[in-house]
Amino acid sequence: MAAVMEMNPTAGKSNCSQEMQVDKKLIPRKVPSLGSTRYVIAFITHLCNFTLKAQGVIMNITMVAMVNSTDHWFQFNGSTEMLPVDSFDSQNNVSKSRPAEVPLYDWSPQIQGIIFSSLNYGVILTLAPSGYIAGRIGTKRVVAIALFGSSLFTLLTPLTAGLGLFCLIVTRILQGLAQGSGLGGQCALWEKWGPPQERSRLCTIALSGLMLGVFIAILLGGVISQAFGWPFVFYIFGGIGCICCLLWCFLVYDDPTSHPWINITEKEYIISSLAQQVGSSKPSFPIKAMVRSLPVWSIFLCCFSNNWLINTLVAYMPTYISSVFNINIRDNGFLSALPFIVSWGIGLLGGQLADFLLTKNVRLVTVRKIATVLGNLPSAVLLVVLPYLNSTYITTMTFLTLSCGLIPLCQSGIYINALDIAPR
Repeated sequence: MAAVMEMNPTAGKSNCSQEMQVDKKLIPRKVPSLGSTRYVIAFITHLCNFTLKAQGVIMNITMVAMVNSTDHWFQFNGSTEMLPVDSFDSQNNVSKSRPAEVPLYDWSPQIQGIIFSSLNYGVILTLAPSGYIAGRIGTKRVVAIALFGSSLFTLLTPLTAGLGLFCLIVTRILQGLAQGSGLGGQCALWEKWGPPQERSRLCTIALSGLMLGVFIAILLGGVISQAFGWPFVFYIFGGIGCICCLLWCFLVYDDPTSHPWINITEKEYIISSLAQQVGSSKPSFPIKAMVRSLPVWSIFLCCFSNNWLINTLVAYMPTYISSVFNINIRDNGFLSALPFIVSWGIGLLGGQLADFLLTKNVRLVTVRKIATVLGNLPSAVLLVVLPYLNSTYITTMTFLTLSCGLIPLCQSGIYINALDIAPR
C-alpha cells in the first residue's frame, strides 16, 4: 500500500517518516491559487494529458467501425437485452452506422486485442526512463517531443492501417513510446512546481485530464465515425495534439526560476516551500535502495493493478457494450463515455479532499492509503462480479460507472506517493 519514506543511498538505512517531510513553520504565507502560474501549469498539463490519452484510446471506439462486425465477440452470462427503442433516436445496427466508402478490415478478436495492446508495448519501455531523462534535460523538452510524436503517429494511423497490419502495429508501438515519454516525463514537473501541501490538488488536476480524454474521445469518436468516417477521428485528434504542443512550448517552463511571467511572491512561495523538503545533496540514482525498498514495490504493484483496471475499461468497454446491447456506434459512444466523465469529476474532488484532510492533521500515510484502497479494491470487485450477473443495461451501466468512477482516487494515493518518498 502507499507509504511515506525518503530513501537516502548514502546512509546506512532509509529515513522513514509517517508525515510530510516539511517544516511548516518555515513555509511563507500561501499565495492565492486562483490565476496563479502553478495552477496554469497544472491546467496546461491537464490539457496535454487529455490529448495524449484521447489519441491513445480513439482506436477503441473506432474499432467498432473499422471491422466488418463486432457481433458475437463474447459469451456472457449477462442479458443480451436490447436497449429500449425510445431511449435513443433509433436502433440501427453497426453496419448501418458507417458512412459509405470508409475502409473496413477483417480483423479477428485476437488481432484486435493485439492492436489495442501494441500501444502499451511502447508505453512500458519509456514510462520509467522518461522521468529520469526529464530530470536531466527538462520536462518541457521531453513532453513537447512526446506530444508532437504522439500527434504525428495519430495522424498517420489511417494511412498505416491501409498499408497493412504490420505497419499499423509498428505505428501504434511508436506512438506508445511517445505517450510513455509524455506521461512519465511530466512527473519531474511537480518536483519544481508543486509545494508539498498543494501537491495532491496540482497532481490530480493534471492527471484528471487522462479521464477527460477518454470521455471526449469515446463520446465524439462515435459521432465523428458515424458522420464522417473513422479516419477523421484520427485526423481531428492528431490536429488537436499539434495545437496543444504549441501551447505547451510557449507557456510551460521547467521551474519557477526560469518562468518569465511568474509573480515574484509566488516564486518565493514555491521555492521556499520546496526548500524545506528532506533530500539528498547528491543527484544520485539509488538503484539498490529502490530495489530493496518495500514502499517502492508497494507503489509498483498498486500502480500496476490500477492501470490494469483502467486499460481494461478503456480498451474493452465499447466492444463489450456493442456486443451485449447491439447498438450503433454513436449510441455506443454515449454509453461508453458516461463512466469516464464521472471518473474525471471524482478525480478532481479526490485531490481537494486529500489536501483538506492533510490540513486537518490527518497523517499523510493514512490519506495516501485510504485513497489507494478506495481507488483499487471496489473497482476491481465490481468488474469481477459484472460478467456473472444476469443484468439489465441499467445494472450493467451502474456497475461500469461506479467501477470507473472510483479508479482516479488513486491519483491522490499511489501516484503522488512517489513524490512523497522521492521528492527529487
